[in-house]
Amino acid sequence: MTFPRLGSRPSADPAAVVRGDHYRITVLTEGLVRLEWSPDGEFEDRASTFALNRELPVPSFQVLDAGDHLEIVTDRFRLDYDKGPFTTSGLSLSALGGLSDYQSVWRFGRPVADLGGTARTLDEADGPVPLEPGVVSRTGVAVLDDSESFLFEDDGWVGTRSEGRRDLYVFAYGRDYHGALRAFYALSGPTPLLPRFALGNWWSRYHRYTAESYTALIERFRAEGVPFSVSVIDMDWHVVDVAPEHGSGWTGYTWNRELFPDPEAFLAWLHENGLRVTLNVHPADGVRSYEEPYAAMAAALGRDASTGEPISFDVTDREFLTAYFEVLHRGLEEDGVDFWWLDWQSGPYSRIAGIDPLWMLNHFHYLDSARDGRRGLTFSRYAGPGSHRYPVGFSGDAVITWASLAFQPSFTSTAANIGYGWWSHDIGGHFHGTKDDELSTRWVQLGVFSPLMRLHSGANPFITKEPWSFSPEAGRIMTDFLRLRHRLLPYLGTMNHRAATGGTPLVLPMYYDWPEADEAYGVPHQFLFGSELVVAPITRPMDRSTLLGRVQAWLPAGTWVDLFTGTVYDGDRRLHLHRDLTTIPVLARSGAIVPLDAREVPPNGTAQPEHLEVLVVVGADGAFDLVEDDDGVEPAVTTTALRFDQAAGRVAVGPAQGTGAGVPAVRRWTLSFLAVGETETPVVRVDGVPVGATVERTATALRVTVEGVRLDALLEVEIGSEPQLRADDVDAAVFAVLDRAQIEHEVKVAALAAATGERTLAQRLSGLDGLGLDQAVVRAVGEVLLARAD
Repeated sequence: MTFPRLGSRPSADPAAVVRGDHYRITVLTEGLVRLEWSPDGEFEDRASTFALNRELPVPSFQVLDAGDHLEIVTDRFRLDYDKGPFTTSGLSLSALGGLSDYQSVWRFGRPVADLGGTARTLDEADGPVPLEPGVVSRTGVAVLDDSESFLFEDDGWVGTRSEGRRDLYVFAYGRDYHGALRAFYALSGPTPLLPRFALGNWWSRYHRYTAESYTALIERFRAEGVPFSVSVIDMDWHVVDVAPEHGSGWTGYTWNRELFPDPEAFLAWLHENGLRVTLNVHPADGVRSYEEPYAAMAAALGRDASTGEPISFDVTDREFLTAYFEVLHRGLEEDGVDFWWLDWQSGPYSRIAGIDPLWMLNHFHYLDSARDGRRGLTFSRYAGPGSHRYPVGFSGDAVITWASLAFQPSFTSTAANIGYGWWSHDIGGHFHGTKDDELSTRWVQLGVFSPLMRLHSGANPFITKEPWSFSPEAGRIMTDFLRLRHRLLPYLGTMNHRAATGGTPLVLPMYYDWPEADEAYGVPHQFLFGSELVVAPITRPMDRSTLLGRVQAWLPAGTWVDLFTGTVYDGDRRLHLHRDLTTIPVLARSGAIVPLDAREVPPNGTAQPEHLEVLVVVGADGAFDLVEDDDGVEPAVTTTALRFDQAAGRVAVGPAQGTGAGVPAVRRWTLSFLAVGETETPVVRVDGVPVGATVERTATALRVTVEGVRLDALLEVEIGSEPQLRADDVDAAVFAVLDRAQIEHEVKVAALAAATGERTLAQRLSGLDGLGLDQAVVRAVGEVLLARAD
């Protein structure tokens, strides 16, 4: 087997290099510099697991050489170096651009206060875990130490480093976090484009299914209107009950035909029903003699199968790795397996020091999965900087607690700081904990607004994630959100392209777009979800007085609309947001445009929909380019411009540009103007010709639906010049909060009188305060009263 290679350009342009007998400094970009020290005077030009592309355009820089002292200056940093072995006093770098001189100086050997990256796993974590470094820092300088990573040879195999050398990459982008991330991807390689099916709902459960019970489950999901795009079959697909002399049944490559008598037919049925399939594999125990592929594996390695000797797993052996793919996996893939869940839990050590088996598995599995013109995909734990090239990430066995849920939003968004944008969590949790319908519902809501949405349960008959296994209310809400995930696919597909070509992950911390705002660093649980949305998930139990969940949020300057409730908020402030179990705060600013699948109950799979709904928030101009493709490895892309002109009150759709491959040639469009006030009668034109439309005003939106619009046509919908967001119905909202509050009825009457009517805002707030109400109730009513300044 010839091992596939990642494209790389590992040798830097000589014009970017400043070199001495034992040091080499490479100015990779205006804000990224490589620092090497070599006792033997030799330097490393092979690609590493982190650094693939050092051949970058040479930036402008100055070298000031004073003989025993060296300075290198770019627009973003000043490097001071004494030309000796790296020491705290002899090597420092200052970020330029307005930061405090003290805070922005990095010295070799001193701790770096970066904003964190991510971690290998959340296995057994019940709350926060320490994070590995990232490439962004509020002080302006972050450092990745690449001295211990292994290397890639020209033939696609791997190699190790010489001992004693130092190899550092210093990112000095100030608070230009987007710039730092672009430099990271330029050096380490881009995030690949995910197959579209990865963006839908995944069903996963560690459970001893049979083919019959599994197909019955999928049929039940269809009957309940719960769509999925990926079936995750955990380890019981293979034989697990083995004789004691073979050890455990944790590793396996032989279908359990008592459970799955005809695997090929089973997998074909799943494909016919719109699902792709991944199987769980724990490869650490190698291949034992009871396995169906044992004889072929032994023959491939030149061993005598009659001895029955186990074949050890050795990912550093070329012959073994070749047979691992061609013997152990090819036949299963021919049966219909689409990709692999690599459940490596056996540590970072192999027979060669410095080579992590998890890295090897992620790298070679991903490249192998991308053969024959397919988009690659793996499903495995994080192995270190550069792991973003092998999506998607499996964060491990999640504990079922509120603390575990509360950490997931910040853990997910912070991973962007190391370019790792496609985490998949055990939504709802894997094990431990207690049955809690509220917790499970809040977790599903977060999952829908996570990079990947994978429901998962451990091997406990009482731990399930089917919506019907919860209370009727919780089950309805979960079902609604699982449908919403598939409705979001047009938006998610566009963000998939943005991540791959623009270097911007789907989920980002708030400080990426507001780096100078202190408040952006104070809401780690709140995040940007694509270009248009801000999500503040609720991750703690509801208050028993209000029966509402609460989350502290920060809204940047502007006017914001909640997608679910239609509530309008003024920004530039901190506030507490309260929601009942049916929603979480998902907010869009004026000018936002969000494309959705218009079907309320999408089917399995992820085909491009014929009917699209476009959410529009008036009050400012907006622009969104809907990107769709044919799911090919070299995608045929179709881009449809969606534009909103606030002055004219006009939405323009198309005409689409590109091949049109995989996209319906004629579409129905619904334009939904969220929380819009009074408007003129909508005027609709296709290619300048007036056409009919269906107009509907709901509690939260004005909806205009137009049939039969060709892909190459221009659709325009006008609702009158300078449309405005409506005023919130404050009195009705206050009544709703008090109605559900678990307080005395007479107190409710007094509170309603104090908070409504012809009173100033100050009078309302002071009147509430004077009643001695539970502060949770006061805060919930206060949110309503303070949503808008007017």
